[in-house]
Amino acid sequence: MDEDVTQDQDRNSTQPRILIVGSAGQLGVELQKSYAGTGPITAVDLPTIDITNEAQLRAFIRETDPHIILNAAAYTAVDRAESEPELAYAVNAEAPRIMAEESLRSNALLIHYSTDYVFDGTKAGPWLETDTPNPLSVYGATKLAGEQSVASVGGRYLIFRTSWVYGSHGKNFLLTMLRLGQERDQLSIVDDQIGAPTTANLLAAATRSIVAAIQGGEFGEAASWSGLYHMTCSGSTSWFGFAQAIFSRASRMLGAKTPTLTPISTSAYPTPAQRPHNSILSNEKLNRRFGVALGTWESALDDVFAVLMAE
Repeated sequence: MDEDVTQDQDRNSTQPRILIVGSAGQLGVELQKSYAGTGPITAVDLPTIDITNEAQLRAFIRETDPHIILNAAAYTAVDRAESEPELAYAVNAEAPRIMAEESLRSNALLIHYSTDYVFDGTKAGPWLETDTPNPLSVYGATKLAGEQSVASVGGRYLIFRTSWVYGSHGKNFLLTMLRLGQERDQLSIVDDQIGAPTTANLLAAATRSIVAAIQGGEFGEAASWSGLYHMTCSGSTSWFGFAQAIFSRASRMLGAKTPTLTPISTSAYPTPAQRPHNSILSNEKLNRRFGVALGTWESALDDVFAVLMAE
């Protein structure tokens, strides 16, 4: 959705005004679905707004005057970011800083999403929010800068780090695998990078649940809950394991042909940007503070296939 979409224009409503930035992306679309009926929603993306234009972004936020800003916008082309660092930084670091400053000015609640790629992947166990980031790529570095920008501004904010986001639409690993599976008889998939595939719809639903509780005063003052949290599905797998799970379901549920899958090492598939070998994030802090858990990555994958079957 590239146009400014506003639902329920009654600004005298007691329901919160919600601004979704990056509405055309897979998370932005799911946020719109999750928040439907909760209040006036303004959902924007290019070309309606260019978030790298500071004056335009500030003016738009002030005109919209939201109670809640959901920033689903991001420069996510991991390899291309190596040759476009300035643009990646403008989208992933500068724009979140501006949103944080405008949120602080009006006492709005800002929700910002980040990535497992802020870590170097060398830890043996799940990454904690207190672990020291060490990004291996421009993408990871710009997303870390965005986190730091939001936190340094302060105010009422939540940063949700997630990983391997996908869904039934948009550009993601699942849909790429399904397409390539129809085009090729053999696929080689990296098997030494591990993480937790996480669906955009579960991220959106968990966001709505947490934000609604905060808005209702359930968690007290902002000082007691503002901050950084990891939010992923539980469990873990490799990209190869994820591909196996995808094609198993595609064959059984969609009648799709299954290519021969070959596991390979990261070194056998060189890319411009380095990826972390271990991207598993601990969700203990999220569960302890908000009582939220997203469920297993396998059950989430089943749910996405149920959507694909219905389409």
